[in-house]
Amino acid sequence: MLPKRRKFLQQASVVNFGMLAGLHGFLPLLASEHGDHIDRQYRMPDESAEHQRTWMAFIASEDIWAKRQVAEVQRNLALIASTIARYEPVSMLVRPEDREIAQRLLIAHEAQQFPITLIDSSLNDLWIRDTGPCFVQDSSGKKYAVDFNFNGWGEKQAYSKDAEVAAFIAEQSQVPLISSLLTLEGGCFELDGEGTAIMTESCIINDNRNPGLSKAVIEQELKSLLGLEKIIWLKGIKDKDITDGHTDFYARFVRPGMVVVSQDTDVDSYDYQITRDNIEVLSQATDAQGSSFELVILETPWDITSKYGIKDFAAGYVGYYLCNGAVIMQKFGDVATDSAARKQLQLAFPDRVIEQIAVDGIASGGGSIHCATQQEPKV
Repeated sequence: MLPKRRKFLQQASVVNFGMLAGLHGFLPLLASEHGDHIDRQYRMPDESAEHQRTWMAFIASEDIWAKRQVAEVQRNLALIASTIARYEPVSMLVRPEDREIAQRLLIAHEAQQFPITLIDSSLNDLWIRDTGPCFVQDSSGKKYAVDFNFNGWGEKQAYSKDAEVAAFIAEQSQVPLISSLLTLEGGCFELDGEGTAIMTESCIINDNRNPGLSKAVIEQELKSLLGLEKIIWLKGIKDKDITDGHTDFYARFVRPGMVVVSQDTDVDSYDYQITRDNIEVLSQATDAQGSSFELVILETPWDITSKYGIKDFAAGYVGYYLCNGAVIMQKFGDVATDSAARKQLQLAFPDRVIEQIAVDGIASGGGSIHCATQQEPKV
């Protein structure tokens, strides 16, 4: 797929919490064409590396979300952004018609150390982990944004506006855009920053994203763009959720050599066996350096809030987000598993503050805090 040139009009404002902040680094820049990436080597920093900012999208459209979910999802997004802003800046895309709601909800939270910047944009949905770009660096340290050609998880949902988000963010960040030959989402893979990645076959090696492309071709492109030496493939599962089994719901790197893995406790769930298969694969796998993994197994909660719907509810603790100095993780109201997961992540991340928040609206739509965020590394 050839890179595209796009122009955008935007209006930006800063919601300040306890400090005044100007617009830093938000001048428009035309997304760069960059067609020679196969001849270069890039590397995507691990999420635990220092961030310049977190990207989010403030939207819960009734075209996609049930009416009972909308207001709660908006509150969840404001809570996530405000929590992250204790530790680093947040840039949040927002539809002009939602700007007033976003400002009101954000101001309702206590004063923060860092600014939350609202940037007008066209959007279909909030899942910026999948619609936004993945930031990489070349050997000189120059930063780029990779567009993985979002197509609504295999054209399962309207996506024409979200397909433009990666290029728009690249423009806002003033970095060149690389358009990959692959179609996938940021939630499809997890990496350790030192050459190893975990991915699910069900969402990447799938004709609804990459018809006719072999695993070898897919691996070559991903290794080139993300700086990988080894990919560990989990089987995943197709057609059970809209993502076809995203990796970031199943397994996450804490650091090289340590992986957090979800284990479903509901014997009637289709993920019950899948999560156990994942644990088996990872317990026998080695990373790019030939080392085995220490696994941190997080059991899913049994008690969840049903108020906003349970059909697509994503109940699991693996969907946390790392920002500068903190882990932003979910709680579900199951006292035992909420507490156990918090303690396990505190042991895994001893130098980070654990922020545990309820985002049941977002969970009811099949997502997590991780799905609603995308890190931009600091160069």
